[in-house]
Amino acid sequence: MNLEVLKYPIGRFQLPELVTAETVDQAILAIKRLPENLKEVLCNLSDEMLERKYRPGGWTIRQVVHHLADSHMNAYMRFKLALTEENPVIKPYKENLWADLADSKLGLDGSVNILTGVHERWGYLMLNMTEGQWNRRFFHPERDKSISLQSNALLYHWHGNHHLAHIHQAITLEN
Repeated sequence: MNLEVLKYPIGRFQLPELVTAETVDQAILAIKRLPENLKEVLCNLSDEMLERKYRPGGWTIRQVVHHLADSHMNAYMRFKLALTEENPVIKPYKENLWADLADSKLGLDGSVNILTGVHERWGYLMLNMTEGQWNRRFFHPERDKSISLQSNALLYHWHGNHHLAHIHQAITLEN
């Protein structure tokens, strides 16, 4: 299997040319369901399995789960900032360095609980946003552009599925 497929088992994120209310509703539903889908994939995995990598040089299943908590907490905060400030500049973070910090060695319950709580609140927030709120933006300094909450919701729909696919891949690949 080539490296591109191992890195992006569901493909790279592509923002659709036309974003419809249905597309956004599907993203909200997927974001709300991510914690349950994650719990289903993780059930019955041993500590040994949690140390499996989805590709050579990639993260372990354990690191992927902790990354999801880190990333989705940041995404939720970016939503709240964009809803309460005019095009706020967000703070990027070095996800690869975060994945190597001591807390990435912990068990998964804390991160799964974080994801459960964040996704409950984030899903409720998104379900109650007005059309105008979906067009609000934040500025990403590393990308040097403003990103709408609508496109960010679609990105995180993809992001959750992207890392679920990594976990499935790590479970099935020979390490």
